Amino acid sequence: MTIERYFAGRFTLAALLLTAFCSLVPPKASAQDLFSFLWSGGSRSVVPFSSKYAPGQIIVSFGDRQLYWIHRKGEAISYPIAVPREQSRWQGVTNVSNKRVNPSWSPTPSMLRENPRLPRWVPGGHPMNPLGVRALYLGSSAYRIHGTDAPWTIGTAASKGCIRMYNEDVLDLYPRVPIGTKVTVTWQRFS
Repeated sequence: MTIERYFAGRFTLAALLLTAFCSLVPPKASAQDLFSFLWSGGSRSVVPFSSKYAPGQIIVSFGDRQLYWIHRKGEAISYPIAVPREQSRWQGVTNVSNKRVNPSWSPTPSMLRENPRLPRWVPGGHPMNPLGVRALYLGSSAYRIHGTDAPWTIGTAASKGCIRMYNEDVLDLYPRVPIGTKVTVTWQRFS
């Protein structure tokens, strides 16, 4: 199956849904309003945070369903995330080992066993790429902090081990985080 055939049905459905949505938008609404709705703009915020964590590190709280980037002692930028499903949960300390703009995506063997109809590869920048617009690779694992083509999953337990963010939020986080940044993944709650 080619990628074009795989996505053809999805694009047709997306076009129908977009047409239905547009018929509900008041006539004075702008294209920017529609774009903002579809983009699902992030909802990051600056929050107080434990001063035991050094600035520049990332704390991922699966319990809070938030990623915290410590930007100064006692303060973090908090981003909502989608966390792993129950069977894919993990925790530990790792680091950002690589970064990619518009990363390509290939399913893992376990993903293909679960859903053999998945495409074998999706190019970077494709609107249906599960990694979205940016990816931060974690250690030597297959896990990443990344954007998403499914923003409605943010706040849920939906991933196969990765940390999903709104595309707008991962665009904000990406330039702040150099390779080598310490990442602590925990079920501890901070909020």
